[in-house]
Amino acid sequence: MLILGINAFHGDAAAAVVLDGKIVAAVEEERFNRVKHWAGLPTKSVAYCLAEIGARLSDIDHFAVSFSPRANLLRRAAFALRRGPQGVDVSSKIFRMRRAMDLRARLATELDEDPATARGTLHFVEHHAAHAASAFFPSPFERAAVLTVDGMGDFTSTTFGVGNGSRVSRHHAIHFPHSIGYLYNAITLYLGFHAYGDEYKVMGLAPYGRPRYLDAMRTLVRLTREGFKLNLDYFSHHREGIALRWNDEAPVVSPFHSPALERLFGGPALPPRSPMGPREEDIAHSLQCVTEEVLMSLYHQLHARTRVDDVAVAGGVAMNSVANGKITTSTPFRRFFCPGAAADNGTSFGAALHVWHEVLGRPERHALTDLYLGPSPSQDAAHRAASIRQVRIEALDQDTLLNRTAQALADGQIIGWFQGRMEFGARALGNRTLLADPRRADMRDVINTKIKFRERFRPFAPSILEEHVGDYFEHAQPSPFMERVLRIRPERRTEIPAVTHVDGTGRLHTVSRTANPLYWSLIDRFRRLTGVPVVLNTSLNENEPIVNLPEEAVDCFLRTRMDAIVLGDLYLTRA
Repeated sequence: MLILGINAFHGDAAAAVVLDGKIVAAVEEERFNRVKHWAGLPTKSVAYCLAEIGARLSDIDHFAVSFSPRANLLRRAAFALRRGPQGVDVSSKIFRMRRAMDLRARLATELDEDPATARGTLHFVEHHAAHAASAFFPSPFERAAVLTVDGMGDFTSTTFGVGNGSRVSRHHAIHFPHSIGYLYNAITLYLGFHAYGDEYKVMGLAPYGRPRYLDAMRTLVRLTREGFKLNLDYFSHHREGIALRWNDEAPVVSPFHSPALERLFGGPALPPRSPMGPREEDIAHSLQCVTEEVLMSLYHQLHARTRVDDVAVAGGVAMNSVANGKITTSTPFRRFFCPGAAADNGTSFGAALHVWHEVLGRPERHALTDLYLGPSPSQDAAHRAASIRQVRIEALDQDTLLNRTAQALADGQIIGWFQGRMEFGARALGNRTLLADPRRADMRDVINTKIKFRERFRPFAPSILEEHVGDYFEHAQPSPFMERVLRIRPERRTEIPAVTHVDGTGRLHTVSRTANPLYWSLIDRFRRLTGVPVVLNTSLNENEPIVNLPEEAVDCFLRTRMDAIVLGDLYLTRA
């Protein structure tokens, strides 16, 4: 049974294929067209997924799209009657629906197939149902509470539920205009971070500040018995909608706070790319604190409703790895699962899994143990990409390659690492990765200013052998998808300063010998040389989507100041 899942005409457009209940391929369209968070029909992603399993569009039994034009229709209509249609952005919803209705024919045309042969059943899966499916069905839990939290999808921002076997039941939901994702987004825009998806920058800035604006931030949102409510006096989305521009460029969101919010924080919104001072750091810190207060309250309410000790979570707000790291220490939940691709890209495989389990009634489940679901260029392609560029090429056997790379890292060099299948989602997990020595205190500034060309406050992640995680992190937990931030043990912080954030934490990435044996072996070689089972890990890119093709990797190497890059068995340095 072949199910093609698609997130289309929305940010982070992506496609995934589920074969007999197992996710076998998934990729975001941005990796092909090189436009971050691209929104549209992910034609190239679909083409890759089909090629990966040797199928054509005519072989697809079911098409699953991660939104539903019928979801919350009465609520939308009632809200429009009260507030006016602009408040729910009716025109864009109709536009999106019309484009999705002929999705099969459009894909067939783009892929040079006969539209008449694309006869698989088309399913519209409500947005948060897709999120819930992406969280629970790939989890290791037979039964778990399920929380989905994002900005807004199909007029819903938050859902509470429980997963049991091959079913997810929803207990409660929070609807438009109330959204903790909107709160975080509004402040992100207010601070001058105007690119779609910039919330993670605010999360990285927050530890530099103090909770000086905590009381002010608490006036924006209040906890209720049903979850939370925004104080709408400080926002405009419920009156005017949110201006979202979905075109061939990156998605753009216009600010949607009211003048009252500017008065609350003592000044107008910052222009894009403004320098961050103590005021902005304090606002970011206060926002993160209030977001965690709301989320921890939601988790307590969810546990009280379900009385289950395991929880699965998805949605854009589930990408807040700082909050995720506190779930098992600040709530009654003992185990936590987030699928890594928790944002809207993950609704592609979530929609497909929803159809497999909820629509078709199939019980077979497959735990998601890694996210290496993308393209894997051949070694010949790597050779061709290197040979036509001015680089020095060495083909090495695996043992020599690992020793050479580990020694270069120990010597303070910055190395690109391009191996195997590309990761799905926003995190570099050891296959499209930039590596460095975490022991060097200056390494974070060097990479931020000379390779990444980004803000100095942005942290880097530690990739650590899973056998040693308890030696370096408090409340040690596996984190294969880099989905949680934990406190680094105080006695270890001076040992790995390049991956220790200003507040003594690190965004943990545990590396399993089973899931990624080559990356595990590289870190182990570094451990043998230095005594430290940790490397600094960041994505292999430079203000662009993570590289996909070998030529993109080599070009990234040449236009930055990294010292070498490894493509498969090739060790490349500057000519």
